[in-house]
Amino acid sequence: MPPRMFERQKTGSALCSSCGRLVGINDETCFNCGRSNPSMWGFGGAIRALGRDMGFVKLVIIGSVFLYIATLAVDPSGIQMGGLMSMLSPSTNALFIFGASGHIPVFELGRWWTVLSAGWLHGGLMHIGFNMYIVQRFAPAVAEYYGAGRMIIIYTVACITGFTFSSVAMLIYPYLPFGWLLSLLSFVGLAGARLTIGASASVFGLLGALWYYSRRTGSSALEQQMKYYAIMFAVFGIVMRGVDNQAHLGGLVGGYFVAKFLDPLTPERGDHLLIAVVCIALTAIAVIVSFVTGLNFFPNP
Repeated sequence: MPPRMFERQKTGSALCSSCGRLVGINDETCFNCGRSNPSMWGFGGAIRALGRDMGFVKLVIIGSVFLYIATLAVDPSGIQMGGLMSMLSPSTNALFIFGASGHIPVFELGRWWTVLSAGWLHGGLMHIGFNMYIVQRFAPAVAEYYGAGRMIIIYTVACITGFTFSSVAMLIYPYLPFGWLLSLLSFVGLAGARLTIGASASVFGLLGALWYYSRRTGSSALEQQMKYYAIMFAVFGIVMRGVDNQAHLGGLVGGYFVAKFLDPLTPERGDHLLIAVVCIALTAIAVIVSFVTGLNFFPNP
């Protein structure tokens, strides 16, 4: 009988959460891959029932859809029904309340935690649909190569670096020399943003992690595929108006280098899962704090 959700197995054997080999339920180390606490303290079976990604993809989709509906509901009069890309767009006030990031929230208003919350907000039906589709494609692959815990860490760090890049870029943008340089950065979407949202920073982090994995393992086919995605997304970001390519760049850089630090060829450790849980908890706290404090700016959005 499969273990019930969150039921701890106390006796017998289990599958190592890293390599999948049989280990004793109380073994401290997997003799095959070296993973510490391979049975995840007896909770491995219950967690494995959630899927290779530990249910994180479902959490991202459910959480993002919930917040998207909430941003529409909090200010229904501000909903935009413009073109294809702006169909059913929440108002700027609503997005700010729930934790939009960018130069204004981070540097002008001191809402630094929004670099965590902004990645779960979206500006329209097409925006959320496209991002959730890409998350479904990339996240399971990253979880397969790195483990679910490290995938969640990569996803979260990329969100932070992406929106930090965007906020800092907009901060220094007015002080850059040469008018042509300012125009070029603005044209290609690298000038940063006053207000920015979306899961795409984290998506680019997943892409960066897969790119690093391809280089680390010598998989030229995977590397070419990731280059194709990077070029395609970059062109799309330049052609489409209002795309924050600086956040994409920050997410890509963050995902690549945190993946390098975590090293996919080493077994995932128990503390990676604990850090992943902390990442999810901090993100939830960031959204809650954004909402509670955001209402002070717009008591009647």
